[in-house]
Amino acid sequence: MGRIVKRLLDIRLGEGGSAFLWGPRRVGKTYWLQHGFLRRDDWYIDLLKTDEFAEYVSRPSLLRERYAGGRVVIDEVQKVPALLDEVHWLIENRRASFLLTGSSARKLRRSHANLLAGRARRYEMGPLSYFETDGFDFERAMWTGLLPPMFLSDDPEADLRAYVSDYLKEEIVAESAARNIPVFSDFLRVAALTNAELVNYTNIAREVGVSAKVVRGYFEILEDTLLAFRLPPWRKTKNRRLIVTDKFYFFDVGVANWLARRRPRAGSREFGKSFEHFILMEVQNYRRYRDPDLDVRFWRTATGFEVDFILGDMDAAVEVKAGRVHEGDLRALAALASEHAPGRRVVVSLEPRPRRLGGVEVLPWQTFLEELWSGALVAPRRG
Repeated sequence: MGRIVKRLLDIRLGEGGSAFLWGPRRVGKTYWLQHGFLRRDDWYIDLLKTDEFAEYVSRPSLLRERYAGGRVVIDEVQKVPALLDEVHWLIENRRASFLLTGSSARKLRRSHANLLAGRARRYEMGPLSYFETDGFDFERAMWTGLLPPMFLSDDPEADLRAYVSDYLKEEIVAESAARNIPVFSDFLRVAALTNAELVNYTNIAREVGVSAKVVRGYFEILEDTLLAFRLPPWRKTKNRRLIVTDKFYFFDVGVANWLARRRPRAGSREFGKSFEHFILMEVQNYRRYRDPDLDVRFWRTATGFEVDFILGDMDAAVEVKAGRVHEGDLRALAALASEHAPGRRVVVSLEPRPRRLGGVEVLPWQTFLEELWSGALVAPRRG
């Protein structure tokens, strides 16, 4: 079991600045607030506390009446959407500064709440990055993922079981996002089995026993509640016919494995998929904390050539291989290079040392992550 070092998220509100911080439950938002953001003179409102929730849900104007200057942090703001009108008024009339956190903006949008258009920046916290940890156990991470409670747990399997059950109850049932919870649970299992693959709504609908329209709605719920995200395909082409279907990934490799009821073993196909998923989680965290405008896609031709990730405007083409890399593993990168000119062609591997193979860089995964976070692969577009 390792430990967590300082989180990479950095929010600086500045004079009169405000921001939203979103992230799935248990990624560490509240801990970060209390240990990395809050100052002694900040006003902290925790809407998970029943007494504070009861006060503000019955009388949102208390926020305006009580405000006496300085920064205000409201944790789990989606529980009382009406508070956002008061936040808006205080920003406009008293130059108040807010940090508003929550696990999903879905409830706010469904209630047509005031989302402070143009008045608050948007940040997101994800599962742990490799660089936020000490004592990183690679093989365990490929199984249990990088949510802080699982990373620190003596029994991550039990904690994953509880997390999935609680998340379904608290996020899906409480928001009435899906009325038939047993069917939605079946959908989650099937969706997890197709994690990191091209999404086929018709096949999943057949497996679950609902319509493709319902399945599309379920995927939207996963995105809205930050349980999953969409990876779009690269669409620019000269000669080859490309696949234009999205892929879906769950936000954490451990959650995907638990829902799919699998425990990947080193050398297996499932382990390779978890390794790819882990690398994409790092890319997602890099986007969240360093370069929100970074475009990330995959490239796949109708004939079956596929490159896992395209970063930026072909700044880097990245393949992920959970084994020793051979020349035959470079065919997709060669096909891509015949039509485009990637700035760098990289294979992320489990090999111990960097090397070059047929003009392609074969990098140990640690080296790749160091290059990613240093900006050597794609220079950040903004701080």
